[in-house]
Amino acid sequence: MSKPVIFILLGPNLNMLGIREPHIYGHETIQDVEAMCRKEAATHGFDIVFEQSNHEGDLVTWIQEALKNAKGLIINAAAYTHTSIAIYDALKMLENTVSIVEVHHSNPKEREPFRHFSYVEPHAFAHFAGHGARGYIMGLEALAERFGADK
Repeated sequence: MSKPVIFILLGPNLNMLGIREPHIYGHETIQDVEAMCRKEAATHGFDIVFEQSNHEGDLVTWIQEALKNAKGLIINAAAYTHTSIAIYDALKMLENTVSIVEVHHSNPKEREPFRHFSYVEPHAFAHFAGHGARGYIMGLEALAERFGADK
């Protein structure tokens, strides 16, 4: 039996983790986050696809790939969370087949008003905001619990 595949997708500017506003986003780099996710995923028997892009179309393409290749998707769409109908539409395709988790390093609802709305939120069964890089681990744990309940 093959391992469940989890896509972990990060949006714009998250390649600058550890440099960009560490008082908000923490000191972990994107490489730290990926290593942490790989280690946690292994404890649950998951394989992961970990991707980051500053380009909306890349994220949409990876979401579409998740439809065919993933059991779960963890997404931090970053600024596209609040602006991307394309990401909304892509995630909508996954709703009945791929379990979606929304993650944000900070809590957008405690920041500027334009960050309070999420195009990702309606599609996700779990949301982790304000936990820094730990949010991805929480997302993997939520997926493991959900898939355990699916057995």
